[in-house]
Amino acid sequence: MLSPKRFLGFCALLQLAQGVTIGPVADLVVKNAFISPDGYNRSGVLAEGIFPGPVITGKKVIATSTVADVTSLLTLEIPKGDRFKINVINELTNKTMLRATTGTGSFSMAQVTLTELRWLHSAPSFPRNLSNTTSQLTTKLEHIATQYCDGLRGAFVIYDPNDPYKDLYDVDNESTIITLADWYHEPAPLRTQKPVATLINGLGRAVNGTATPLAVINVEKGKRYRFRVIGLSCDPSFNFSIHHHQMTVIEADGEYTAPLVVDSMEVWAGQRYSVIVTANQKIDNYWIRADPWSTRGRPGFDGGRNSAIFRYKGAPVAEPKTTFISTKPLNESNLHALYNATPPGEPHPGGADVVIPIKHTIFHDPGPRFEVNNVTFKPPSVPVFLQVMNGTYNAADLLPKGGVYKLPPNKVIELVIYGSGAVDGGPHPWHLHGHSFWVVRGGTTTDYNFKNPVRRDTVDTGFDDGRTTIRFVTDNSGPWFLHCHIDWHLEIGLAVVFAEDPEGMVKQNKTLPPPYRELCPKFYKNDPDSDNHTEYPE
Repeated sequence: MLSPKRFLGFCALLQLAQGVTIGPVADLVVKNAFISPDGYNRSGVLAEGIFPGPVITGKKVIATSTVADVTSLLTLEIPKGDRFKINVINELTNKTMLRATTGTGSFSMAQVTLTELRWLHSAPSFPRNLSNTTSQLTTKLEHIATQYCDGLRGAFVIYDPNDPYKDLYDVDNESTIITLADWYHEPAPLRTQKPVATLINGLGRAVNGTATPLAVINVEKGKRYRFRVIGLSCDPSFNFSIHHHQMTVIEADGEYTAPLVVDSMEVWAGQRYSVIVTANQKIDNYWIRADPWSTRGRPGFDGGRNSAIFRYKGAPVAEPKTTFISTKPLNESNLHALYNATPPGEPHPGGADVVIPIKHTIFHDPGPRFEVNNVTFKPPSVPVFLQVMNGTYNAADLLPKGGVYKLPPNKVIELVIYGSGAVDGGPHPWHLHGHSFWVVRGGTTTDYNFKNPVRRDTVDTGFDDGRTTIRFVTDNSGPWFLHCHIDWHLEIGLAVVFAEDPEGMVKQNKTLPPPYRELCPKFYKNDPDSDNHTEYPE
């Protein structure tokens, strides 16, 4: 444990780091460093040695997005906006955690999404080497396996000068980013317990821990704030609220929504919301709460756990004494897309060109593993993108065998994602790369909305009776991951890949930089963590 004096100094530095932004062109050092956000000192996998990592920001003309991940070498293109080039310098040395990291290509037309692993089209980065090869694809941010859980997380915010709601708020900057994360005292590859703390903007208190400093969100009475609430969780969802303050939801996962007033909302791993909050209460301190899902975290507010402080200018420096009961919780079915609201296809279940059920089960033989449609996803030695670029187009020939689905171009796709009970790890937040989708049926309802459902890229699929139904159009060729955003579940196979229009993929990417093709063989030859990945029973 750190001394109180040293810990307070660390917290001051961490709060200062919250204001650090980089981009669109920057170096980003990923390294092992000791931090103690809840008073317990441990080594982590950290961007620039801090948690969360520096905020990467940029501007675009079409839309805005908030994303939850910071890692690896990449080039990111946003139409009519900034072009990002982030060189990741890998200085990871701690053998108890994964030491390689990656960057990948991805969809970024109306959002920037977060992703995991190196299995689609990634460019690995090795310890102590600066990789300077860039993909010709638009790209997203990346990490390997459970590095996310050891601290390689942060915010990527794309600001939209044409924001239709910009006249409804006064403040939208790095001070209004709110990150929600679970925290562990064990390295991710050795994890045996639930998370011990919830960190809000990088600070929190552990179960049976000490009264360490909490994050403070400072506001001024009468001003209106756009808060970007980002689910950086490795496992639990969080029930988020600001005592005595209503929140107007205006964005979900990078897609604008019709305004919806709520006073609490469930934020699942990988989800992002923008909410407008007016500082219209008396000058005082108010609790911010992020209570984790009971089966995956440690709920409760004793000793200031799962909390931060919402402090008005002029209020005393003290912890709040507020209490609160939610009366307007967010119901996803009440969220409606602001633009392009009508789902494609016919307005009835099954009214799409291609309908694919996504059913999953869990097995213990002896360790746990998931199957999706009777197949456990296993990372291929050659990413799907390079398999396609080498001339393999048929799903039956793409690896991992049975884990890749070929989708035709310019068709309406309907996925029916079955829910699962808590004993099987449910509910699962499923995340799709490459697309926003229409949620025509949510995981907690039996009703369908073919008129104006929310559009997003990560959705809670509910319990055993859940039949989440989503639709999208195959207008973005590429190998797109569909996976559970709980990293522990993804690590043991809860995923599939959609090879969308592989012939179009080749036409769009006729040439690749030679170093791009060389990186994957180099990675598997020199992977420093080859003995530290999940093993799957055959």
